[in-house]
Amino acid sequence: MTMTATTPSTPAVPAASRTTTSATTRKPVRLRSRAPHSVARPRRSVLMTVLTGIVLLYALVPLFWLVVNASKTQSSLFSSFGLWFSGDFALFDNIARTLTYDGGIFGRWFANTLLYVVLGAGGATFLAVLGGYALAKFDFPGKRGVFATVIGAVAVPGTALAVPTFLMFSQMGLTNTPWAVIIPSLISPFGLYLMWVFAAESIPTELLEAARMDGSSEGRTFFQVSLPLLAPGIVTVLLFTMVATWNNYFLPLIMLKDPDWYPLTLGLNAWNAQAATAGGEAIFDLVITGSLLTILPLVAAFLLLQRYWQSGLAAGSVKE
Repeated sequence: MTMTATTPSTPAVPAASRTTTSATTRKPVRLRSRAPHSVARPRRSVLMTVLTGIVLLYALVPLFWLVVNASKTQSSLFSSFGLWFSGDFALFDNIARTLTYDGGIFGRWFANTLLYVVLGAGGATFLAVLGGYALAKFDFPGKRGVFATVIGAVAVPGTALAVPTFLMFSQMGLTNTPWAVIIPSLISPFGLYLMWVFAAESIPTELLEAARMDGSSEGRTFFQVSLPLLAPGIVTVLLFTMVATWNNYFLPLIMLKDPDWYPLTLGLNAWNAQAATAGGEAIFDLVITGSLLTILPLVAAFLLLQRYWQSGLAAGSVKE
């Protein structure tokens, strides 16, 4: 008998099973998703870009005009385009003439402005820090009334109080003196309110209680514990009060008669009005150059204190 070897046959796979198997082995299709926006990768907005460009031009064009025209001579100011250079570059000659004109009175006005800023703005900042800290961390009768008074004082413009202040100072014999400008500058309702809010958010009450339990006095607690935490807010208030005092015009105008006590704003206005007087000399080139020299300290202050100012504005915005 002949025996035949049989080979096992592979069972047939149905067509439906083959289709299912190929479908399961196929890689899934991934849909492209937009990357989430973050601080490092913010969302772009054409409208915000255009608005930012407009604001940038609004801020830089006057400054550019001032730099360009401060480099021109008196005759070139009226015979050339205002937004571009023309003729000889006379910036350094104009600066020298500005500092030496009329016996160097510009330097006296600059020193007066520094005096008003150091005593007025510095004193206003110090009082705002003391008052804001006390209102934020101490309870006393009449606190609600003080809060309402501060808010009301913020809403009142300084020009509305200039005439009553002049009448009061004239009876006290303080007009035409530096104190007539310094004393009103010591009051800053907005700075007081800003320090009030900042101190309430940046100084933990538990930290003050721990310092008192360790035997620290209130003065030592304020200067050694609270004051370093208030540094960003102090710089912020200092910038606001410094700009307000540096650019103050109406208060010195009604308080001062002696040109030796003029600030820069009043002195440059006197130079500008000199051309309208009988026999007066037109010195518009010196007025423009003096205006450029006047804003340089403010620009330097903002550039040097910018990081403190930004951190002060952001304080209390995030709750831990």
